[in-house]
Amino acid sequence: MEEFNPKPYLRALGQRIRELRAAQGYSQEAFADKCGVHRTFMGTVERGESNLSFQNIQKVAFHLSVSLSELFRNLEDRAMAYIEEAKRASGAIMSEPKEHLKEKPERKRFHQAS
Repeated sequence: MEEFNPKPYLRALGQRIRELRAAQGYSQEAFADKCGVHRTFMGTVERGESNLSFQNIQKVAFHLSVSLSELFRNLEDRAMAYIEEAKRASGAIMSEPKEHLKEKPERKRFHQAS
């Protein structure tokens, strides 16, 4: 059974927050101040590196003047696109020969007489 990975969903949510914030003309710092969080935290949210609490999700939606359903609109589709992108990238990487995995020619070893 495949293990659930929240990272693509966090990345999709962060991208959605960034789009809505920018559309309303807020800088990341100004929006973080409005939400009562540090600007570096808002940066991690927008990059999908932080897992927001439900309270912070509500706060973000409130300060963006959008409903929760609007904030989450198309989130699953975006996350699936990130998952597919990652699969393609890993497939491309896996198909390239790895230098450290190639068989090395056997070296002839010379033994010194004692």
